Amino acid sequence: MIEFKQAAKTFRLANREVHAVKEVSLSIEQGEIFGIIGFSGAGKSTLLRLVNMLERPTSGAVCVQGVDVASLSQKELRKLRRRIGMIFQNFNLFNSRTVAGNVAYPLKLAGVPKKEINERVAELLSFVGLSEKANDYPEQLSGGQKQRVGIARAIATSPDILICDEATSALDPDTTAEILRLLKKVNKDLGLTILLITHEMNVIQTICDRVAVMENGEVIEQGSVFDTFTNPQHPTTKRFIESVQKDRPSDHLLSEWKERGGKQLYRVIFKGEVAGDPVLSRVTRKHGVDVNIVYGSVRELQGKLIGNLLVSFEGDESSVQQVIEELNIVVEIEEVSVHEG
Repeated sequence: MIEFKQAAKTFRLANREVHAVKEVSLSIEQGEIFGIIGFSGAGKSTLLRLVNMLERPTSGAVCVQGVDVASLSQKELRKLRRRIGMIFQNFNLFNSRTVAGNVAYPLKLAGVPKKEINERVAELLSFVGLSEKANDYPEQLSGGQKQRVGIARAIATSPDILICDEATSALDPDTTAEILRLLKKVNKDLGLTILLITHEMNVIQTICDRVAVMENGEVIEQGSVFDTFTNPQHPTTKRFIESVQKDRPSDHLLSEWKERGGKQLYRVIFKGEVAGDPVLSRVTRKHGVDVNIVYGSVRELQGKLIGNLLVSFEGDESSVQQVIEELNIVVEIEEVSVHEG
């Protein structure tokens, strides 16, 4: 649906050049939710603006359904933009228009007859759960309601692609969860391909199929959300994952554990079906070893379970070694230093 082919964007300022995007290559498949995550200044917003030519690439190409968007005439570009909806961090609603008026705006620009506009607006407001707010103005709405209006407006012309620019960063956690559920509904029920950027890893793990991590204008890692969360390669990716997956207690609690006689910790990672299997208790019991779960959790990601536990084993050294070797066949297990950062 969308392909970046070594796309680059350089801004030429008075006395220097800023390389905002550096030869990025990505493919976003039809019907998927693809997330781009990065800290402020990573280049993700600039990359997003290349899709509908709000910024023109300095080099490389950006293709939508196989067509290089930079090759389009102004008339063709207007048609393309009607196929790409956008929602924004700050909602970008018209304060002088009602909720219904905001949703109707792109339909009026497209020349849709008034009767059809009224029917479509009613349909859209019902879809996003705001039928009773049709005659209200944006100042009368909560942040979550404003974003729902933004989503209704973005999908008014039945686009193929929905671009989300930090769509939840101005919202509280509960409202963020509501908006993410709505975006998932848009993707599933309407079949839209969603490309979103965010600096929140929780957004990525909640709704995305695949993710690309950006830093200093470059994609430093990409893959399925499950693989990225369970086996991150780049330190920046690991930092993002740590923000939503606290997989070790504080150094203070670890020190207390050590003072009580704790010696060696092991991290045991369970993935998929193994996470629901009592393999840890079964193997330790088989070899007469006691297991102490010091810290950890089991959670769901993309319909699969992931267990991440810190454990210690109590028993004679040879039996403990047998436990580790046997566990290593079906799970990931590694030694953890109490003083590691």
